[in-house]
Amino acid sequence: MPSQVAEQLHVDLGARGYDIAIGPGLIGRAGAEITSLPNAPNRVVVVTDHHVAELHLAPLERSLSDAGLAFDAFVVPAGEASKSFASFEKLCEALLTAGLERKTWLIALGGGVVGDLTGFAAAVLLRGLDFVQIPTSLLAQVDSSVGGKTGINSAHGKNLVGAFHQPRLVLADSGALATLPRRELLAGYAEIVKCGALGDAAFFAWLEEHGAHVVEGDAKAQIRAVATSCKTKAAIVAADERERGRRALLNLGHTFGHALEAETGYSSALLHGEAVAIGMVMAFDLSVRLGYCRPEEADRLRRHLAAVGLATDLSDLPQVDWNAERLLGHMRKDKKVSDGRLTFILARSLGEAFVTQEVPESEVLALLQDVIAASALARRAIG
Repeated sequence: MPSQVAEQLHVDLGARGYDIAIGPGLIGRAGAEITSLPNAPNRVVVVTDHHVAELHLAPLERSLSDAGLAFDAFVVPAGEASKSFASFEKLCEALLTAGLERKTWLIALGGGVVGDLTGFAAAVLLRGLDFVQIPTSLLAQVDSSVGGKTGINSAHGKNLVGAFHQPRLVLADSGALATLPRRELLAGYAEIVKCGALGDAAFFAWLEEHGAHVVEGDAKAQIRAVATSCKTKAAIVAADERERGRRALLNLGHTFGHALEAETGYSSALLHGEAVAIGMVMAFDLSVRLGYCRPEEADRLRRHLAAVGLATDLSDLPQVDWNAERLLGHMRKDKKVSDGRLTFILARSLGEAFVTQEVPESEVLALLQDVIAASALARRAIG
């Protein structure tokens, strides 16, 4: 596929700023893009997973070779389990065995797991290496590849061990999205909806009209959705790189969603984007309960997510013995907890979210109990 940068954005972080290029064929010209950067490397190490390697590693390696870059590649198992201490140690030892130097760059080729894992390795190996994000999933293109959050999971929760470490470049190859199964596209789409719901009502309205096209593979719609989401995130990151304030808005749906992921063991039973979709519905429902948001706004969000095929309720998921107290326990381990208080991103309307710690745990527990009870009723009705 010919290369064409359809959109190019800049994350304005001064000397640590970088560009995000979006368009088809970018994997095939990654070498040229990397060597055009200031202080470009002459050697890179690619980290990817088994599934992505089969699809995209060969064209990436050709582009690196054509650009005169020496390279190695390391392939990790696909899936959330690779964001573990054991996998991180194994990757770091392999990279060190390969003879890294501080001028060596890492390249993360894959989805959010590969990006988070590789970025964290880049942050700590030799006290910091440059790296490039080449996200191949929709979720990674609109969320995890941008903003410099890197890390791994702990038994105590998701992404609790990590570092802020910005990439030198993000290459979002829109052509890679054509290789994704529908479920992966839907999981990524949830993060796109999040960008509209937290601060861009006009974008949310556009998604209501064109969201199905994004999920069905319309290239122009996908590029616009990725670019708009990245613009939203880039602006927030530029204003609050280390999440001391406004950047927390990007966690809309995540406090609930991470608890659901923890309860399902970070397994393929519940993808991150699927958890975020349900988590956003819960956040809007909590906003309604607390009097911040009109019920019509929560209903509108739920209808749109359901219309494109995303789960909006626990009954839409594989059966789990959900327990409200256990879910609340996971939420207490969330990295946004401050002074022992849970942090929530709630909403006044679609397009206007806010951060608060003024949420009584009793209200959260009551919501979880009601959601679990409604799910049980729905399952019984289905039979």
